[in-house]
Amino acid sequence: MKKAKRSNEFDFLAGPRSRWKEFVTVWQVMRQFIHGFRKLHFIGPCVTIFGSARFAEDHEYYKLTREFAGELGKLGFAIMSGGGPGVMEAANRGAFEVGAKSIGCNIVLPMEQHANPYVDIDITFKHFFVRKVLLIKYSSAFVIMPGGGGTLDELFETFTLMQTGKIQGFPIVIFGVEYWKNIREQFELMKEEGTISPEDLDLVFFTDSIEEGIAHIREKLHRDFKVEKPKASWILGEKSA
Repeated sequence: MKKAKRSNEFDFLAGPRSRWKEFVTVWQVMRQFIHGFRKLHFIGPCVTIFGSARFAEDHEYYKLTREFAGELGKLGFAIMSGGGPGVMEAANRGAFEVGAKSIGCNIVLPMEQHANPYVDIDITFKHFFVRKVLLIKYSSAFVIMPGGGGTLDELFETFTLMQTGKIQGFPIVIFGVEYWKNIREQFELMKEEGTISPEDLDLVFFTDSIEEGIAHIREKLHRDFKVEKPKASWILGEKSA
């Protein structure tokens, strides 16, 4: 079996290195952020959809994600995903098919992950933490489809940012009641043990219904804040998307 090549992140997270290497990494991270900011600044109201890369085209969750993304796209939302296969592809495909903006924030992995063919805007990052910031920064709502460790990481990162007041109370729709049953029970346990507050449970919405998920997103966005599209700056030579 071919041995996977070590990633830049492997060396970066392995501990102290020379000051020059650390400086170069900081410079690379800054370049990735600036590139992402420039590419995504004008995408308008956006929903990020998280989920597993491992569901094939004929899987139920792939089909449901594709439908969900399409319905959100019809409302005028851009759809953003991690840019890879599985649920990510389904999300971009659903947006692409209804003419909505389709964005993929891809990641360089030791076993290469290629962008799916349904993205209008494709950005590739070297570091997971840069990618995750961009997936959250430009979205007004989040849909958590069934997934694995990466999806759990994205769910709890988003939840924690809202719980601690780092971002506004954007809706988090967790799709797949049976799939996420243990996670829902864990939320309840954390509430009972006092490790989260009772009102923190209002930050997440579990459902099996696309219609309910969309209704929840619309109600929360209408009630809590108005989503505005950024204006272009002629000083920076920018044009609205």
